[in-house]
Amino acid sequence: MAGKDTISMQLVREALLQSFTQGALSESMLKRIGIDPALLQQADARVPASAFAQLWRLLARRSHDEFFGMDPRGLRSGSLAFLCRTAMAQPTLGAGLETALAFLSLMLEDLQPSLVRQQSLAEIVIGEPREQPRRAFTYFTFWMIVHGVACWLAGRRIPILAIELRCAEPPFCDDYRVMFSENLQFDRPRSRMIIAADCLDLPLKRSDEELQRFLSELPGNILVKYRDPASLARRIRQDLLQMDPGHWPDADSLARQLCLSTSTLRRRLAEEGQTYQGLKDSVRRELAITWLAEVELGFADIADRLGFADTSSFYKAFRKWFGCNPGHYRTVILQGQAQA
Repeated sequence: MAGKDTISMQLVREALLQSFTQGALSESMLKRIGIDPALLQQADARVPASAFAQLWRLLARRSHDEFFGMDPRGLRSGSLAFLCRTAMAQPTLGAGLETALAFLSLMLEDLQPSLVRQQSLAEIVIGEPREQPRRAFTYFTFWMIVHGVACWLAGRRIPILAIELRCAEPPFCDDYRVMFSENLQFDRPRSRMIIAADCLDLPLKRSDEELQRFLSELPGNILVKYRDPASLARRIRQDLLQMDPGHWPDADSLARQLCLSTSTLRRRLAEEGQTYQGLKDSVRRELAITWLAEVELGFADIADRLGFADTSSFYKAFRKWFGCNPGHYRTVILQGQAQA
């Protein structure tokens, strides 16, 4: 289970492997930033998010590249500061994202991102001139930067409906699901992040003082602050994902399973900004968009799987969730595959 303020040692190894400075960090250096070298080979070991953030800054400083040498051009020191400053000058999150992505397209050679609006949905699509997909760590580092900056610009977490990646699924995905979304899909025709388009209308009102504070805390702030909660709410979500929605327990039954009173369950979820009904709706949304990507499943089949009484109820709920009907969402998915 991914802890709220910790990062898996597997991501530490990924960072060291990806950086061309691999081998340049001594054991004493790792210890000074809070990483025990003796734990590097332990799959279940974790390190404080602050230690991973220090590792990030150290590798970036040594390579003069804020993207760790994962692109032929890279992001020279100061690139993220420039990106944030130009994006925050825009009136809305949509305009800020377009500015940020345009800058990244100029700076990077192998990853060419763009913002595509599809009525009530929006996609951040990565164009890639190379035929071979990149490593998962490369994509997720890119998404961490883009999503983290977007959340900071908006002053709130931007919910991710889905992330599709061209690469194969790596052996370890737990922290990625906490950082981004449970709905990660691999071996897809192209790499993209899907969000609700109404997020793009959020106004931007960041000050120079807030920018300096944000930059001084990078990347530890985006590693932790804008993650999905790794707590009781996430435990419940994971349990719901393993069950048939038609067999989900009611609040009283769930509380008994957790050895809690119903009032304590509600209070603890409220402390995390959650409700049980909200969690069930969230899981239904994730399952719905996952199954809509499977073209062999009809809408009636998906409605039944989700526990709706009929297709009409499913349509009504989906329009409430995303502002469009399931057919439109499926069309967006199929268009993305056809254009890849």
